[in-house]
Amino acid sequence: MINRLFGIMYILLNRETVTAAALAERFEVSVRTIYRDIDALSQAGVPVYTKKGKNGGICLMERFVLNKMLLTEEEQQQILSALLSLEETTAPEDNQVLQKLGDFFKTEPVNWIAIDFSDWGSGQKELYEDLKRAILERKVISFDYFGQNHAMSRRTVEPLQLLFKEYAWYLIAYCRDKKGLRFFKLKRIKRAEVSEETFVPREDLYRELVEEQKPPLQEKPVNIPTIVLWVDKREAYKIYDRFDETEIEVLEDGNFIIRVNYPIDEWVYGLILSFGASAKVLEPAEIREGVRERIATMWKNYET
Repeated sequence: MINRLFGIMYILLNRETVTAAALAERFEVSVRTIYRDIDALSQAGVPVYTKKGKNGGICLMERFVLNKMLLTEEEQQQILSALLSLEETTAPEDNQVLQKLGDFFKTEPVNWIAIDFSDWGSGQKELYEDLKRAILERKVISFDYFGQNHAMSRRTVEPLQLLFKEYAWYLIAYCRDKKGLRFFKLKRIKRAEVSEETFVPREDLYRELVEEQKPPLQEKPVNIPTIVLWVDKREAYKIYDRFDETEIEVLEDGNFIIRVNYPIDEWVYGLILSFGASAKVLEPAEIREGVRERIATMWKNYET
């Protein structure tokens, strides 16, 4: 409805008079709906009225101009640039609003940021589009998911939101199988299927998601220790790519001590092993031993 009201305003600002029938045809609604929209605009303080006669129709009070001067040029540019930067996330019809605002402000937005939700391959883009459609249309979606226990299971979920966190994309959804809110890493989602079944958002869970702005509980309690790494100075570019400055200590010899808090899982071991011989775990002993075991297994793979 908001998009339609803005569209009606846009048309009235550019024409002297337009009939309700023409507006109804333009927005593919009934004439009665158009008159309800006109009432809504009037109640909002817009001086819109109807006039009868041969050239009658709906129009704005003479000399009325939507006061775009309430916004400075800088503020107008910020609005347009913000909308443009999120263009990838919007429904297709919402892109028309961006064009209308640009016409109204008489300015072109500065595209100061580009967001690409695909990876370097092509599969992730298709998954993103499916999840986006399921969220916007409130469709139930099913997929195969590889959990931390190395097992694959089929999940049926009510999708709420996509989240980018710690260099990875996640789907936040109500899992019907686990009876609760869950984070699903997109890289582990396979063979997703959007069903025709719609769902009513669970307001209590959505409120929890919006208000607390923190991940829901994992399926198991998570141990999050402080991991201390020594890393060779030759890996400086990786260090500053991956870690925050508050997690980095530069030693006198130029090497690094890294202190981070991560749950213990295969992702952490993969991160540590990605540094090869240029890093070693100082603490905790559990992770030191875990790295040794994985190196030993790798070594066995290359025997013979």
